[in-house]
Amino acid sequence: MHELGITQSIVDAVLDAVEEPTIKCVHLEVGRLSGVVPDAIRFCFELVADGTRLASARLDITEPAGRGECRSCAREIDMDDLITRCACGGVDIAVLAGQELRIKAVEVG
Repeated sequence: MHELGITQSIVDAVLDAVEEPTIKCVHLEVGRLSGVVPDAIRFCFELVADGTRLASARLDITEPAGRGECRSCAREIDMDDLITRCACGGVDIAVLAGQELRIKAVEVG
């Protein structure tokens, strides 16, 4: 489960960047095309944060939808999967959004 390593990196990054003693919430963006399972991140967060300043913090995850542009017809399309076919029949799709995996904000207080 690579989500455990990803979650450990998230927790480490937040703890290194935030000096406040109380961290209330970590806001993540996990794109639907990122290959990361948000529910696994949630599960791992509780394990990895235990015993740290993040132990009582809430984890808020948004999941941006996938968007792409067909290189054949330049049409923007919604993407639920990296392997997608455009309405024109084209399969050469440039991913525009949905692969994000980032810490958007940290609430302290």
